[in-house]
Amino acid sequence: MDYRALKDLVRRGEGQQIEFKLKVNHPEKIIREVVAFANSEGGLLFIGVNDDLSIPGLKHADEDLYLLERAIQKFCFPAIPYTVERIPLYDEREVLLFKIPASPGRPHYVVLDADKPEEKKAYVRVADRSVQASKEVREILKGQRADRSVRFTYGDKERVLMQHLSQHQTITVDAFASLANVPRKIASRTLVLLVLANVLQVHPNEVVDRYTSSVEV
Repeated sequence: MDYRALKDLVRRGEGQQIEFKLKVNHPEKIIREVVAFANSEGGLLFIGVNDDLSIPGLKHADEDLYLLERAIQKFCFPAIPYTVERIPLYDEREVLLFKIPASPGRPHYVVLDADKPEEKKAYVRVADRSVQASKEVREILKGQRADRSVRFTYGDKERVLMQHLSQHQTITVDAFASLANVPRKIASRTLVLLVLANVLQVHPNEVVDRYTSSVEV
């Protein structure tokens, strides 16, 4: 990518598959974006681009490259494939472009403390933000990786669910558990299976995920 192409792309702003960072001051935070792209549709992470869409670049790109690559290797599990492109600017400044493809090995996690693997966190990309993935979203990512047909029984709780969606468009796990009078664990598993069966769509959110129908109801 040359400088002209970079300017044209930056002008569009951040989005589902584009993220800008000015520099690698806190690599342990930037790797959230790497994980989110790998867990979603892939994306482009630019280092040396400001949120105001200016492109100051990096004076010492080698240092930023080392810090971020070291953080990706140390804190991202399982390992995430990516490539790096160096885009020359002016006065020996550069922009680093990390290209992260959608990963077949997802979900990937950020594990900041190897002695506390239970504190691992997964992230997914939602519009121009990277949000922490819920338990349900993590299970959906695992199920999509399995690449096998999903079977489920269309019973009373599923019938209640689809009737609700025909009137209210969205539902949460807790609302479904209450509506169908089933334990939250069963409500969670049911919604995950229906997403994997392409009956529902999940819409991740930092506060609470919402589910909508992907078929006519």
